[in-house]
Amino acid sequence: MGSRTQAQRDAVTVEIGYAFLSGACLAVLVFAAVAGPGWIFDFPVGVRKVLVATGTVLATLAFLVRVITVLWRFQNATRQPSQPGRTSPDS
Repeated sequence: MGSRTQAQRDAVTVEIGYAFLSGACLAVLVFAAVAGPGWIFDFPVGVRKVLVATGTVLATLAFLVRVITVLWRFQNATRQPSQPGRTSPDS
């Protein structure tokens, strides 16, 4: 594939930014949903540590899955044929 145009590079940059920002928002929500009750309610310290550790792991996984799926969809969308009904550029 040849060099990319400025518009294509800009689209990639925007998509990466969107993937990371939406992944970070999702990670914060997941962490808060899992670890939040440990701080809101009067749980023992051991339970609170388990909730925080579980929230950290799940938030990290949610972030990674979100970033990967957003970028995967973008990559697949850019490979679609430009004209509906055509299966490849040679058809």
